[in-house]
Amino acid sequence: MPTGFISIGSNIDKEIHVPSSLQALRALFGELVISSIYESAPMGFVGDSFYNLVVQFDSELPAKEVAKQLRQIELDHGRSRDSQKFSARTLDLDLILYGDEIIRDGRLQIPRDEIERYAFVLEPLAEIAPQRLHPISKISYEKLWQDFDKQDLQQTRLGPATP
Repeated sequence: MPTGFISIGSNIDKEIHVPSSLQALRALFGELVISSIYESAPMGFVGDSFYNLVVQFDSELPAKEVAKQLRQIELDHGRSRDSQKFSARTLDLDLILYGDEIIRDGRLQIPRDEIERYAFVLEPLAEIAPQRLHPISKISYEKLWQDFDKQDLQQTRLGPATP
C-alpha cells in the first residue's frame, strides 16, 4: 500500500479550514501522521500569512483518484476552481509524494517540485519523514532541509496541529 504525503496550506479562515481539512482527510484515509503547523509569509502576492503543514497517509487508491478526492475537499472548503497559483486561498491540498512513484501527467506531478523549492513544504516534510528519500534525487528530506538556503526564511513553527 503506497504511503502518500499531502501539503496543506490556508490563509483565509485558516483556524477553521486546516482542522476541518484534517478531519476530511482522516475520514478518507484513516490514521494520519501530521507535522507541526508552520506560519509562512505569502509568496508572490501581498496577503495574510499562511498555515502550512504536511500529512502522511496510506491508501490503495491510484494517485489520480487521491488527487481528485483532494480537489473535492478543497471545493468543499470554498476553493474556487479558477484560483490563481499565487493568491489567497481557503485551502490548498497538494499530493506531493505517493510511494516512490514518478508521475508527470498534466496537472498531476509527483514528486512535486515544491518539495525542493519551498521551505513551507520541505520543513514539515523533513519533520515527519526525515529519513525517507526523494524518489528522483535519492537524498533524504532531512538532508535536503539541512542544505536548504534559509537566508530569507519567513516561516515559524507554531506547534502541533489539532484536528
